[in-house]
Amino acid sequence: MNNSRRNFLGSAAIGVGGFVTLANAVAAETLISDHGKPGEGGFGRQSTQLAPGATVAYHDPKDVAEMPEFTRSLDGSTPKVTSGGWAKESTEHQLPIMTGLAGVHMFLNPGGSRELHWHAIAAEWAYVIAGRCQTTVLDPSGQTEFNNYVPGDLWFFPKGHGHSIQTIGDEPCHFILSFDNGAFSEHGTFSITDWIDLTPKDMLAKNFGLTPAAFNVFPKGETYIQSGPIVPASMAIDAPWPKESTHKFSLLKDVRARRDFDGGSFHLATVEEWPIAKTMSGGLMVIKPGQMKELHWNPNANEFHYYLKGTGQVALFGSGGRGKVANVKAGDSAYIPAGYGHAMVNTGTEDLEMVQTWDSGRFEEITLKHWMETAPKYLLSNNMAGVPDSTLSKISQTS
Repeated sequence: MNNSRRNFLGSAAIGVGGFVTLANAVAAETLISDHGKPGEGGFGRQSTQLAPGATVAYHDPKDVAEMPEFTRSLDGSTPKVTSGGWAKESTEHQLPIMTGLAGVHMFLNPGGSRELHWHAIAAEWAYVIAGRCQTTVLDPSGQTEFNNYVPGDLWFFPKGHGHSIQTIGDEPCHFILSFDNGAFSEHGTFSITDWIDLTPKDMLAKNFGLTPAAFNVFPKGETYIQSGPIVPASMAIDAPWPKESTHKFSLLKDVRARRDFDGGSFHLATVEEWPIAKTMSGGLMVIKPGQMKELHWNPNANEFHYYLKGTGQVALFGSGGRGKVANVKAGDSAYIPAGYGHAMVNTGTEDLEMVQTWDSGRFEEITLKHWMETAPKYLLSNNMAGVPDSTLSKISQTS
């Protein structure tokens, strides 16, 4: 049996004490191939039964593809550093499984600003971790909107909307960004200093009504994150307009976002609470020590995690005998492909905090426990052959 399969089966059941072995629940015949001979079973309407095979089918993970790595240390990666701060990223370039979403941790020094720019291939979703900042965003209608943010706030910029981010006050500000395209990279943003530097000066002069010489003092290359004077909070205007299309959402203050579960808390903003976020949803999940987010899957979206605090484990089920269990800690990131079963458990002594995003404005989730609770007991009995009826009665709520 493949080592990754054996490790996953030995760790897939999660309890308060952590992952519990299932090795004694796997019959010896799972090691036997369940393949028949070519043509057995007949053709078309002339199909027939075959002699019973193994009680439990065995899947060689290599028949599908080896289970890829799905976690990495985002904060352990090399930062992109300029005068006003830094940024680190996780994309499909660093972790190939990340085809649907990318993540960035960005840090702005006091007085620092992320210059005016836009993204050609992805929308941007953000969660403010610490500090205060202001965004300026220009939408295709010509409206410019200003918003001020504190920890726990979100912003969302649809693909192509021009925007910038600036620290306000004398404390640094940092935030986690997520993008709904795994190919997105901070090295591929469309920044205005880069654009101006690469455009002929006579064209710039005609565009802005200046002389070509006026552009000799403009930055050479991309500013990216620029240092500058500290902007006092009292001077930072906050005038979102129009209100009904605001790019800001106060995640930790809006009661509509609260979705607590057994073992922890969950604040989530979807397109229903925040109409502008049509292509992404996301929020903050906190799992208490020894508790877990139950086995489930998301049928409509890929999922990205960034761990803010604590230690834990993530179990990923990829079908066909494939599964992996990964340990996670503060600064790590994880990626769950759409439809893959997964669960998270807090293995430490403090809260496990994670920022999560999905590449759909609608949030959809199906849990294994609810499915088994609502399935007919006789179906479970057949499905889980050999499991005592007394055990199945504790799971199924049907007769």
